[in-house]
Amino acid sequence: MLTLNQLELRNFRSYSQFSLEEIGPLTIFIGNNAVGKTNLIEAIQLLTAASSFRHPPISQMVKWGESEARLNGLITGDGRRLDVQLQMTGHSKKFSLNGNRKKAVDFMGTLPSVVFTPDDLQLVKGPSSLRRRSLDALGCQLSRNHYLISKDYEKVVQHKNKLLKEGADSLLLESVNEMLTICGSQLIAYRAALAHRFFPVIEQRYREIADGEEAAVIYAPLGDYGEGEELVSKSRDELREALAKKLVAALPQEMARGKSLVGPHGDKINFQVKGMPAADFASQGQQRSLVLAEKLAEVAMVEEVLHVKPVLLLDDVMSELDGDRRRAILNYINQDVQTFITTTHLEYFESSLLESARLVHL
Repeated sequence: MLTLNQLELRNFRSYSQFSLEEIGPLTIFIGNNAVGKTNLIEAIQLLTAASSFRHPPISQMVKWGESEARLNGLITGDGRRLDVQLQMTGHSKKFSLNGNRKKAVDFMGTLPSVVFTPDDLQLVKGPSSLRRRSLDALGCQLSRNHYLISKDYEKVVQHKNKLLKEGADSLLLESVNEMLTICGSQLIAYRAALAHRFFPVIEQRYREIADGEEAAVIYAPLGDYGEGEELVSKSRDELREALAKKLVAALPQEMARGKSLVGPHGDKINFQVKGMPAADFASQGQQRSLVLAEKLAEVAMVEEVLHVKPVLLLDDVMSELDGDRRRAILNYINQDVQTFITTTHLEYFESSLLESARLVHL
């Protein structure tokens, strides 16, 4: 089992320097608000998932007044010793593994992580963009191809939006749509394949948390529920054809509005409880159980696909969950999942768990 054994930060966010060695299965960072607890969670995620849940520009991650930030980690286990490093300067991030430069896509999956923050509690009732981003973040850790195609699609959409704002002619936009069709249909196919494996696990975890209550997660690309569900079952060629037709039909409106309106950047992902839209009809407790179910399902998916137990990062979520939901997530700590928790109080934890944890006061 791979685990993060050492962590070092230099000029990262609020830290001039921070180091932690001989890290065990459970680490709890304790401190008041604004002391930098979340910065530690972000640093660990960058060294594992190669991304940040905050999605910040690099300049925000470098301590004010400094020219560069460095994160170092030592991953050990299964007879391996992996020195990982991330250097951030200017507009670039440089990953290294055992002294060798690595692209982010090659770095991901070495030791994946699953992060749960208070902002994730908006996943159910918030916009679909949050759910798309969450699905893609998991997909990128599980699949190099998912990562590459999502980045390619993002670049094409950005280019198209720039052309639309500049008033480019229809012939140029049609040529861009050809590339968008290729990238977009591939991204939909990857999302659909992941949803087919991932969403039933979320539904199962929800039943376990909610005493057998039924929930559903629906992926609907390029349209409303009915049309979207039909597209999920189509071949990649059929997806490409369907997307191409929609792009042709939407082009006049896109030119009028100066914005790309059709593509997987508008895919819908929705939760249901007892057959009703969870965003509108689920209680706050049900919504939080759905989010918790998704996070626990992410842990299961990483282990199933990559055969590696991910690092679990819980950033100040204990205060947002009631006793039953806290117990549901803390049960996973006893399943050999290395866990890092931030909190302002220890009252949320049983004494037996605290005895097995390393407490780091900030």
